[in-house]
Amino acid sequence: MGSMKMEDVSLPTLYDQARKITLLATDSTLDKETLRKGCEALQKCEEMISKLGLFSTNETKDEISTTNLKYILVPFYLAELIEKTGHDDDRIQILKASQAKLKEFLSFCDAMELLPEDESLQESQNTALDRRAKKIARFKRQRAAESKLLELKERKERRGRSTRAAALSTPVDAGDDDVLDDDGEEEREAWLTTISLAICKALDLMEMLKKEEEMLSAIKEKQEREGDIEISEAVLEERAKTVEDWHRNAAARARYTKAAAPITCATFAQDVLEGRAKVSQAHDHKHQPLMFGPASLVGGSITSERERIAAQVFQPGHRLPTMSIEEAGLKEMEMMNKWQENTAKMIEEANSSWHNDKWKPRAGGADDDDDDDEDDEAAQDRARAFDDWKDENPRGAGNSKLTPCG
Repeated sequence: MGSMKMEDVSLPTLYDQARKITLLATDSTLDKETLRKGCEALQKCEEMISKLGLFSTNETKDEISTTNLKYILVPFYLAELIEKTGHDDDRIQILKASQAKLKEFLSFCDAMELLPEDESLQESQNTALDRRAKKIARFKRQRAAESKLLELKERKERRGRSTRAAALSTPVDAGDDDVLDDDGEEEREAWLTTISLAICKALDLMEMLKKEEEMLSAIKEKQEREGDIEISEAVLEERAKTVEDWHRNAAARARYTKAAAPITCATFAQDVLEGRAKVSQAHDHKHQPLMFGPASLVGGSITSERERIAAQVFQPGHRLPTMSIEEAGLKEMEMMNKWQENTAKMIEEANSSWHNDKWKPRAGGADDDDDDDEDDEAAQDRARAFDDWKDENPRGAGNSKLTPCG
């Protein structure tokens, strides 16, 4: 298809080349140029099918020849490639074009009586339960079609191997009629199964494209209404707020719909921190002990010396903690509460009447002054006696008696 023009290529060859591009696009990511060539090839196939008049609205699936069944898939393949070639600027137009091709494919399959009875192209207000049941049935049909195609492929490969082995063992050259598979019923069944699988994929793809188109249209409309202002941040904030409200409501409902969890050290510490409980309250710590080895398998109770020795086999080499993090936190909280109580008591004593009255003058007036004068005279006498003693005993005089020449 690279050097040869499309006008010079036959319809079967052009269809095979376009189908290969479609299968590669499904399994991996192709460049835009290859996808564009695939779209052009499928569009040319549509033109040639229309000119040749391969299909008629008066026909049914039983009246279509086995050779022409595969051309029913051309609109479906074209819709898949169109959806993958879209850019961000014209994404909405690409989605509409892809949906149009999918509707064309499904409408033709409905006219040919290939569409399942429970699937309808008319938009109806189905309940969530009906939509779920329809999706489950569609998924089952898709799995059955994939399994059927795999079975037909394996059957064809086994027959081909046996045919080649028979041709090698026969001394006479086999003719072309003997080598070719003349089982048209199996080929017809394979193409009908492929069309059934494509119908399931087309219905799912059309629902997905429709939702994407509605989302992009809403975003575009909001951008035009707000003067092309970026709304990504607002959308994220709105989603975060919605999720936060949902979690808050779920937590409020869970208080009445779910059984209360057993109180552990962690929950009790959280209650103390948030003011719902006090450290002084009685609490039964139900945390799990740190146990290893067979002791944990026998219920955690060691009843014999043999079990004690067996439990020590799988003990870790490092020393285990003597308390959990919750218990250590409770200890620190208890110490802090005691410190706060002592501080409050000291502040209360400092502001009490005993502390304030300690430095007030005692009653009696002149008598107190006389006592103060007597105390001052006695202090002066002691100071004079100490000065006299220092004069008689100078500093370091006692050390001279320790020297050998003293």
